[in-house]
Amino acid sequence: MRIERIEAIPLRMPLPRPLKAATAFITHRCTVLTRVYTDQGIVGECFGNNEDTGQAEILRLIRDELAPVLIGRDAFLVEACWEAMQPATRDILRDRRMAIRAIACVDAALWDAVGKALDVPLHRMWGGYADDVAAYAMGGYYRAEDDLAGVAREMESLREQSFAGCKLKVGALSPQADAERVRAARDGAGPGFKLMPDPNQGWNYEQALTFARLVEPLDIFWLEEPCHWANDRQDLARLRRTVPVPICAGQSEISVAGCRELMAAGAIDICNYDPSWGGGPTAWRKVASLAQAYGVGVLSHLEPQVGAMLAASVPNGVGVEVMQPNRDPLYHALVANRPAIADGRLRLPDGPGWGLELDRDVEKRLSA
Repeated sequence: MRIERIEAIPLRMPLPRPLKAATAFITHRCTVLTRVYTDQGIVGECFGNNEDTGQAEILRLIRDELAPVLIGRDAFLVEACWEAMQPATRDILRDRRMAIRAIACVDAALWDAVGKALDVPLHRMWGGYADDVAAYAMGGYYRAEDDLAGVAREMESLREQSFAGCKLKVGALSPQADAERVRAARDGAGPGFKLMPDPNQGWNYEQALTFARLVEPLDIFWLEEPCHWANDRQDLARLRRTVPVPICAGQSEISVAGCRELMAAGAIDICNYDPSWGGGPTAWRKVASLAQAYGVGVLSHLEPQVGAMLAASVPNGVGVEVMQPNRDPLYHALVANRPAIADGRLRLPDGPGWGLELDRDVEKRLSA
């Protein structure tokens, strides 16, 4: 099954209302829909990435640097294709992150083509561990009005929607003020609902330690990327040794080796490597294997259309993140067969490859 051509389509959709996290202000959801066409008529497709300002460079890299080295190659040899694309990351005079994200787009579409050719869902093709995964919402974004009561109502609503838990934003306020937001979330959700505060690297070590001690009685499932990026491995490892709250990080890494260093430092309990930011499903699965050896759980940062099958393919998968329509209207509009969530679990689609059915009218509208 030979690769004939590769197509990359930019999609962009405004959020209903801008959202504020600790270190980001979000107005749009952006993605790249990538298709790999083969000589057998099979078309692999997937969308991913949440890059706005760099989207044009990702498209250029796919068109001018990645597609030329893949045309004519056997699509079944995904690892060989992945290695063939790596030289695009080695130009020291440009931002290699864009090349890694471009590779991720093509890699995800290649895997879809292979799954379709074999007529099997990817998580089963990879060996399979489960047919459903724990589903975690993303919420708790800052709002100027009625913040604490609003967070409580939001968590109550998410539990009623059958989510197993929620990753909620903290880090923009003092540790004490943000701990009150987590307390409000616990009050709204009640016991048993998993809470994962995410400061997005918003604090120094002392602030992160203060926060972790304040929220420890609130039954926190994990604390995600609490420390500033510049010294995060050492700070996370020290924090993990000091408090019993599980630590999650990895989404900001862009290589398998970067995640290996987090694990070797004893810095994390859970690794949320982002396949769309870090080289695709091929790279994510390498991270998952390393994590299993270190006794570390794994999940994908964002992108449930990919993350659910990745987590279900390995024994150390801990779940999938699913953004709400107010944070990711594109996913909810574009995927016509979004999996249902019931009793805290997302049931995986049973179609081949990623099992995606995309709404072509939405695609045309968002790509115009």
